[in-house]
Amino acid sequence: MLAPEVIAGIAEELAEADRAHTVIPRITARHPNATVEDSYAIQRVWRDRMIASGRTLVGRKIGLTSKAMQQATGISEPDYGVMFDDTVYHSGAEIPVDHFSNVRIEVELAFVLARPLAGPDCTLEDALAAIDYAVPALEVLNSHIELEGRTIVDTISDNAAYGAMVLGSVRKRPDEIDLRWVPGVLARNGEIEETGVAAGVLGHPATGVAWLANKFAQHGARLEAGEIILAGSFTRPMWVSRGDTVSCDYGPMGVIECRFV
Repeated sequence: MLAPEVIAGIAEELAEADRAHTVIPRITARHPNATVEDSYAIQRVWRDRMIASGRTLVGRKIGLTSKAMQQATGISEPDYGVMFDDTVYHSGAEIPVDHFSNVRIEVELAFVLARPLAGPDCTLEDALAAIDYAVPALEVLNSHIELEGRTIVDTISDNAAYGAMVLGSVRKRPDEIDLRWVPGVLARNGEIEETGVAAGVLGHPATGVAWLANKFAQHGARLEAGEIILAGSFTRPMWVSRGDTVSCDYGPMGVIECRFV
């Protein structure tokens, strides 16, 4: 385990990189013995500083839940991070590209919980029973650590590379639609770049919600009612730049559009 002062120092580096929209050297290049436990400790210190500064936690993101994302990153296990109120956009938004580093887009579903969900033996059925509704979402990736050679330790420390999310307007209860077959057709400036279906996320996009509840149980915590859970991408990340218009067609769950300015 890294020393507490090292963990605190890295958390401050990441906070400054977030403020300045810059990138820091890989943690694992400087601390090759850093563990996954260290990375979550760094993320927790960073999270607590953000909350102390006045930001409000509204949910959790789960990452690396599909084969497409695992192959794209070379990382083979899911991870998670936190989401704050000032990172939530809605379809039609103009998003300042300068607020982020290494900006990419992923296609996902988000779930809003109707009641708390706790492990350690949470199943997919338990997760579906706790979900109020699903809504389509695009995740904006925001990486403050150099990408080349990055490991899961680096990614988790950097709040699982979460930057923002763009929510659609169509909401569906889990009993209204077969969530496994929700499609995603992702386009940049009118040209289709990525396609997928939500079953690519662990066989069912809500499986990650159960996984996260069980993960939290290891630390004596639970997911709370009203939290937004971003369930993981079922396409590879797509790079975006200033001036790009992004759209994603989710079939029966509508279309999300946004523009990077």
